[in-house]
Amino acid sequence: MNKLLLLLIMLWFQQVLYAEHPAHSHSVFASMQTVYTCPMHPEVKSGKPGNCPKCGMKLVVQKTKATKPSTPAPVKKAPAPKPSSQGTSTAPAKKPAPPASAVVYTCPMHPEVTSNKPGNCPKCGMKLVVQKSKPTKPSTPAPVKKAPPAKTGNMDGMTMPAKKEAVPAETKRVSDPSGEHQNMVMPAKDKTEVMEDMDAMQIAKANLGPIKTILNSTPPRTVRYDLYIADTMVNFSGKSKRAIAVNGQIPMPTLTFTEGDTALIYVHNRLKEETSLHWHGLFLPNKMDGVPFLTQMPIKPGATYVYKFPIIQHGTHWYHSHSGLQEQLGMYGSFIMNKREEWNIPTIPVIISEWLDMKPDEAHRSLHAATDWFAVQKGAEQTYSEAIKLGWFKTKVKNEWKRMNAMDLTDIYYDSLLINGRNQSYQPQFKAGDKVRLRIANGGASDYFWLSYSGGKITVVATDGNDVEPVEVDRLIIAVSETYDVVVTIPENKSYEFLATPEDRTKFTSLWLGSGPKVPAVRWNRPKYFLGMRMMNDMMDMNGNLVEMDGMAMKNQIMDMNTVMYPEITGEEIRSASKVERMDKRNAGKKQTTPITENGEVAVDNRMDPASSNMAGMEMAKNNSEMVSLNYEMLRAPEKTTLPKGPWREIKFDLTGNMNRYVWSIDNRVVSESDKILIRKGENVRIILFNNSMMRHPMHLHGHDFRLLNGQGENAIMKNIIDIMPMERDTIEFNANERGGDWFFHCHILYHMMSGMGKVFSYDNELVDKTDITNPKVAKRGLNSEDRKFHKMGSVGIESNGSDGEFMMASTRFKLSTEWRLGLKAMHGNESETNFGRYLGRNQWLFPFIGFDYHRNAVRNEGEKNMFGQISNQTNRKAFVAGIQYTLPMLFIAEQRIDSKGKLRFQLSREDIPVAPRLRLNISGNTDKEYTTGLRYIVTKYFNLSTHYDSDMGFGGGLTLTY
Repeated sequence: MNKLLLLLIMLWFQQVLYAEHPAHSHSVFASMQTVYTCPMHPEVKSGKPGNCPKCGMKLVVQKTKATKPSTPAPVKKAPAPKPSSQGTSTAPAKKPAPPASAVVYTCPMHPEVTSNKPGNCPKCGMKLVVQKSKPTKPSTPAPVKKAPPAKTGNMDGMTMPAKKEAVPAETKRVSDPSGEHQNMVMPAKDKTEVMEDMDAMQIAKANLGPIKTILNSTPPRTVRYDLYIADTMVNFSGKSKRAIAVNGQIPMPTLTFTEGDTALIYVHNRLKEETSLHWHGLFLPNKMDGVPFLTQMPIKPGATYVYKFPIIQHGTHWYHSHSGLQEQLGMYGSFIMNKREEWNIPTIPVIISEWLDMKPDEAHRSLHAATDWFAVQKGAEQTYSEAIKLGWFKTKVKNEWKRMNAMDLTDIYYDSLLINGRNQSYQPQFKAGDKVRLRIANGGASDYFWLSYSGGKITVVATDGNDVEPVEVDRLIIAVSETYDVVVTIPENKSYEFLATPEDRTKFTSLWLGSGPKVPAVRWNRPKYFLGMRMMNDMMDMNGNLVEMDGMAMKNQIMDMNTVMYPEITGEEIRSASKVERMDKRNAGKKQTTPITENGEVAVDNRMDPASSNMAGMEMAKNNSEMVSLNYEMLRAPEKTTLPKGPWREIKFDLTGNMNRYVWSIDNRVVSESDKILIRKGENVRIILFNNSMMRHPMHLHGHDFRLLNGQGENAIMKNIIDIMPMERDTIEFNANERGGDWFFHCHILYHMMSGMGKVFSYDNELVDKTDITNPKVAKRGLNSEDRKFHKMGSVGIESNGSDGEFMMASTRFKLSTEWRLGLKAMHGNESETNFGRYLGRNQWLFPFIGFDYHRNAVRNEGEKNMFGQISNQTNRKAFVAGIQYTLPMLFIAEQRIDSKGKLRFQLSREDIPVAPRLRLNISGNTDKEYTTGLRYIVTKYFNLSTHYDSDMGFGGGLTLTY
């Protein structure tokens, strides 16, 4: 017996030695090696995570591609050296699946870039994602047959491929008696990804540990709040400014309820203007939703309005004014609904917001006036002098060639950022080992915030009031109006910083947990705008459309389009980008532009300038390669969320916008230009959203939660906000379970919504609970008034040779303008041109107009001819005109017109060419032989030093006032 056991042990030991021999393990492990690649430069490959040496983007795992007939050969040859051990020598040959099942990462922007480990794309810096298996050629059918089982089942079911062309907002009914459609749209994650997600969730649960609960034995009751809205003065930035307080405080009081309660809220308007309150994310009767002119009439000055509704849900929500820009002035607060049995853990409502010293109406007007004052305040002008200094001149020219202004991550520069009404908030009562639940709402008007914690991991346990399986992350971004519940741990008896940093990283705000020595969180450096500009150039065509590339899977925030701009991921700003661009050109067409060392790492050319090769960025990325940032695909609902059986309707929306004129729309239609979208009670509505704009948009649906199809199958998360990044295509679906009424669907960036980015879903059945809207026509005019508003803007130059200037009033589509030139001397004459026209097209590059032209100029000779050979009438011109303007590449305006005297004129002009951070160049010339050029130095928002040369008035200098 002992001899038999000894023999068996020897045989087992021999098998182990054989299997561990490199000659026998190479084929299997090589086939399973994770390859990293770059989304922007797919030819770059690496065996380890890191950053692209060409553009600095983070490498991602390459997707598995079909193999050619010749590739299986190495797998068959591996066992050859040990023919005597047939059992082990043939095992590798019988496993052709590993090459197909190996995790391969790739780039959404550059699918040819592959890698066997997560990381960033070396071409664009985008984070690599797991490659989806593709059908193989007939010679390699085995991997294809094994792939589908891992992707099918009830994992979001039927696939709906994204189309490249823009899709109009059509709707159609889908009969679904079997309920098969409730899990359709978007392929689910493969088996490997799902298992990785489940493992991560189990780890997060284990680290979170058991948390006791406490039962609320108080019977459901009516909870009353009285809210008094009044003007106040605040000082958040060193200046006293007007704000709106509720019960004397900013933010508004935290309202707390328990499931089963009834909310009874008396709103007393002590303002001299109308107001309203919207209960964000709540399920309630339509007449209580709080949207003026849609679900109620505004609350008049001095009036009291009563909101009453049952609390039939739980979670972290918030409430805010839905009237004008009052939210920006302080009208926001937390709205907490506890479960009957809630966690027995210290809990803090946290609401993050911004403060703006400038009047919100003035900020909104300034955005429509295309001022770059906010960029000047941020230091984000992206001028030509900066482009030359940093080596991004070609990128800057290409950007303007495609008619794009300088890019930005947020619209407005804020004077202060707040957590619970303070820039620095303190909760010192916690000690080592304590776990704290933060109920976080982003009550900001336009800022996204990165959230990080100096005490370790952040455990996400809920979003938009809905529980999710716990997920541990190092940081997360919270969209405007989004909510998250997170749990953090106090490691030691110190004060740890929970940091909120806006995307533009101009400022920050903090919540300090615990007492003792302060442990600050890592501060994120300023974005690399030129690198982001380069990426955007590659994404956009000459028609202003974002280009969807083959093999891309832009959805659910997986591909953070701004990754390339994050220094903590892709390194500090490249100081000599021209060298990188020359490297791109030199390596163009090569199968693999970046060599890989024997150990699988990217081989960097050390002869290159370290800054230009972004070596510093690669080193930083190496240190941060394991930094986990939350995305929607990481979130899983603890229970099934499939919609009930019923008929299906599908709607497709393109999110569109014009950054130059600050017009935001859906399918190129603002709210006032759109009809209501009729839905029927009981049907399931699916919305496919494509973001065809350069900014991310947090889209919010009133009165409903929707399923976000995020690869989690039947456990897709429920939300009321979806953050959609540029070029993303996301799918949401909801059950029309309300009793009727009109429900707003809109971008929650306040200034985007006020500019018209929204739709109205309207139930086609009669509303049982009538609203207080008695005159639908008056209500419709009130609802449409915001995006139809005309905004005033202009400039007046007062210089030594005279005065020139322009005054405009513009709305979404129309513009009325008057420009003038008044000579200091009588001989220089006086001129004025008044035009009225309408912008056409999604990009609004075409502007036909009519107007009147007055010229009286003694400098011109009688009988002088223009460049068309016509006798000029500038000495005394009084004529009606008709013409058309068109925005050319490089943002020049070409104008062709004819006047009532039959005179033709062609003009080419451009204003505000960004020469240096505060220096702007203007230039124009026309076929009447009039030309002018000038410089303007920005001192303040309204005050500029200026000088210019005019062909009639000569040189002059002085100042220019802008508005």
